[in-house]
Amino acid sequence: MALRPVQVNIKALDVSAVGRFWAEALGWSAYSPGVTTYVGPVGGLVWPDPVGVGVDVVPVPEPKTTAKNRVHLDLATTSAAHQAELVARLQALGATPAHVGQGDVPWTVLADPEGNEFCVLEPREIYRDTGPIAAVVVDCADPRAMARFWGEAMDWTLHEVTDDHAVLRSAKGVGPYLEFLRTPDAKTVHGRVHLDLLPYPGDDKAAEVARLRALGATDLDLGQGDVPWTCLADPEGHEFCVLAPS
Repeated sequence: MALRPVQVNIKALDVSAVGRFWAEALGWSAYSPGVTTYVGPVGGLVWPDPVGVGVDVVPVPEPKTTAKNRVHLDLATTSAAHQAELVARLQALGATPAHVGQGDVPWTVLADPEGNEFCVLEPREIYRDTGPIAAVVVDCADPRAMARFWGEAMDWTLHEVTDDHAVLRSAKGVGPYLEFLRTPDAKTVHGRVHLDLLPYPGDDKAAEVARLRALGATDLDLGQGDVPWTCLADPEGHEFCVLAPS
């Protein structure tokens, strides 16, 4: 049994506007199959067995607080010129500079039109084949513990783990990395960005949820009501959802 991340879930007041921003930012297409806006590679939704990690923008009634999100996207670039062009294009689309204590670094920190932070990285060889999203990055207190939990939760491969950094990627060697970075700040509010996991076709969602609870996940009530997905939190409180295969 195993799960795979299939969506980065971003909460927004204006789903259509934020969806359009991320579609333009990533060079992908935006689809609105219901109340959410899904952003993925050109070609349409591939469901219930998506092969990559997309972005799902979901509506919420409240704006983002000033607290920094503990999950963010890193965008890949291929050259210094590409990085500069991408930053300029994103700002023209409505992104704004963000200051999260990064200091003098070679990457650029921006926020989407509703304040969700993300980074435009300088060219790095490791991300040359990831597509537009280089990594989904999670702030945490203990990368080793996060690597243990998420390594057991998913079928992705652990590439690196230290006291300060843990890195996983799909065993197929495609798409973005999932990275856990040690940070001093504690989680204080529910996140506006989280991962959605999906069982493989034919696998039992209830059994997968039970397995995650045994690994240390806890149930999470976000006011979701009676929905086909299950909201959980990892051992450090990062929210995530297990979707129902259909």
